[in-house]
Amino acid sequence: MKNYRLSILLILLSVIVACNIKGTTPTRVTVQPEEGVGAPAEMQIDSLIQSIDLPLPLEGVSEQILYRRSYVVSYNKDNRIPNWVAWHLTGEHASGDVKRADAWHGDMDVPEPRASKADYRGSGWTRGHMCPAGDNRWDGDAMYESFLFTNCCPQNANLNSGTWNQIEIACRRWAEAYGDLYIVCGPILFRQEHETIGANEVVVPEAFFKVIVCLNQGNEKGIGFICRNTDGNRKKDLYVNSIKQVERVTGMTFFPHLPADIADKVKTEADISDWE
Repeated sequence: MKNYRLSILLILLSVIVACNIKGTTPTRVTVQPEEGVGAPAEMQIDSLIQSIDLPLPLEGVSEQILYRRSYVVSYNKDNRIPNWVAWHLTGEHASGDVKRADAWHGDMDVPEPRASKADYRGSGWTRGHMCPAGDNRWDGDAMYESFLFTNCCPQNANLNSGTWNQIEIACRRWAEAYGDLYIVCGPILFRQEHETIGANEVVVPEAFFKVIVCLNQGNEKGIGFICRNTDGNRKKDLYVNSIKQVERVTGMTFFPHLPADIADKVKTEADISDWE
């Protein structure tokens, strides 16, 4: 099984490298991990971050790609929120001893205006993680970076602590059960005028998506979720969509370098009973 998954990973990496050589769209700007990271951290970045099959570049949308300790962000400077956040969650990283930081801070790698604590204060919206703090309890730096505002969107309080939290907990349980998962999530903006908060006019999404794939040999599967950014504390099962459906809603292409037969399976089928 490990050899099978390694072969898929090598295929992904070879295609991703080829795509990088050809270049990306002019709107996609990349910021590499900070210099001075020690050797163990660099090894971790290699194993976690470089294994992620990033969504295809977005057309007509501002993108700044930010590489962090445990996740990658496509940041939108026009909206002051991410377009998407992607990460590789292993069973080993689904738990840990690092305490929750609760230290939200601005991301100096993105241009001003950028989101700050003041924007959320008194706004009526909570600070909703995209890559959750609970997925980063394995490392102090990873936990700290999960509280960057580039990993955050204004989110309804009941959704944040209700359905969205249910999905996050389920992902950690599934990572422990299946070994590892690849996850992408982010905001959904409808074709309308958007509410903004604070002096920096941080855009409030109308909904959120999360897509998840497991690549275990013989048990490859995928599932997606779409949640409106309103009071939400119902069972996560009610929000299930196929990854193809999420792609249609968001206009994004997820896991673009999977082999065709595996992509067809994980993107078109979505049955919560296959996961529980």
